[in-house]
Amino acid sequence: QLQASGGGLVLAGGSLRLSCAASGLTFSNYAVGWFRQAPGKERGIVAAISQSGDTIYYIDSVKGRFSASKDHAKNTVYLQMNSLKPEDTASYYCAAAFRRYPNEYAARGMHEYNFWGRGTQVTVSS
Repeated sequence: QLQASGGGLVLAGGSLRLSCAASGLTFSNYAVGWFRQAPGKERGIVAAISQSGDTIYYIDSVKGRFSASKDHAKNTVYLQMNSLKPEDTASYYCAAAFRRYPNEYAARGMHEYNFWGRGTQVTVSS
């Protein structure tokens, strides 16, 4: 089970750090993705982290502003969001994809993920 937290209301230019904690699964065996869904829009990838945490993919609109990471010791995944913009407003979800064997693939498609957490709302006001 995954639980995302850390969302909230922030002014444009501000920062938030989202956390995704896992129970019943160990992140060191999973690739992890951060997705978001704005009202009236489809859910889409924001950042994808490989099993090891060494390979990370970001969508262009968040490159240089967002930073994703895994802490295997704490079994927690983070999404640090800086320089937030109103267009970042969305519900943010973490998801995990099991990796039977070690690999560096950072999955980007929703269908590639086995486990999903409930979203945490991020609202950026201008």
